[in-house]
Amino acid sequence: MKRVIYREFGHPAKVLELIEEDSVALEPGQARIEVLRSPINPSDYIQVAGDYGVRPPLPATAGNEGIGRVSEVNGEGIKVGQLVLLPIGDGAWRTEIVGQISHLVPMPEGDLDQLSMLMVNPATAHLLLSEFVHLKEGDWIIQSAANSAVGTYVVQLAKARGINVCCVVRRESAAPALEEIGASAVLVDGPDLAKEVRQKTGAKMKLALDAVAGETFGRLAETLEEGGVLVNYGAMSMQPAQISAGSMIFRDITIKGFWLVHWFSKASKAERMQVYASLTQAVAQGTLFALIDKVFALEDITEAVSYTMAGERTGKVLLAPNGI
Repeated sequence: MKRVIYREFGHPAKVLELIEEDSVALEPGQARIEVLRSPINPSDYIQVAGDYGVRPPLPATAGNEGIGRVSEVNGEGIKVGQLVLLPIGDGAWRTEIVGQISHLVPMPEGDLDQLSMLMVNPATAHLLLSEFVHLKEGDWIIQSAANSAVGTYVVQLAKARGINVCCVVRRESAAPALEEIGASAVLVDGPDLAKEVRQKTGAKMKLALDAVAGETFGRLAETLEEGGVLVNYGAMSMQPAQISAGSMIFRDITIKGFWLVHWFSKASKAERMQVYASLTQAVAQGTLFALIDKVFALEDITEAVSYTMAGERTGKVLLAPNGI
């Protein structure tokens, strides 16, 4: 088997390497999965750089999600040939992975590219919309990093529920694609964001979703209604989240954090299956999707991460460990 590892934390293009080693024998209750697709997410290269919430023991296998097909089993509960989501956080950038059968999420046959991205970003978007505020048709929410993978999923899921989404981006060129998938308003981030939101939407936001931190965090807070909720799930600016005391004291803003790993550790198997069944159905119906920019072979990992991190892509970058 082949896998992409890093022996030290640092820039992914410099520290990631492809190694080859013998496959391991299955223990009772385990299955071997041939990895078919795995996306390159910001959280993947942030973790390799050593800047993520947790640091795995080194050497570590890179990649946190993907889809594969069961090729061998040692136990009950899954059959050879079944398509499954890979166990989250077990190192997906490899040709094969061994996992506990009880942790696998079976998938129907479908678009491998779209299904490979189901575990992290669509689930995050779904939970951001359902775990913090009871939203009803016609409500307004606002989000930063709106043209990110999570951001586009939020727009699509909210649209299906009749919820209005005000999208905040860094450049005007990102607006047309968001408007095409259902964004109610798109604004470029800046010091006057709250004023521009009021002028464009005429509404106060019930929920704000932030993946940027820095000054953007506080600007989103200024758009919320009294008692509104601000949820942070990322820090793309690599700056501390900043907010005025007035937003919290006089307008009673609630601030929450979200990390999918925590949800996984607390959710029951039935709750996890319910979320992924709903998302899988949306993918099958074509109402939930992400644009794909390029697919790389595992052997081209250095080029793949460099291309991904360069920005200005038209969609997600995927790895195909067993052939494109």
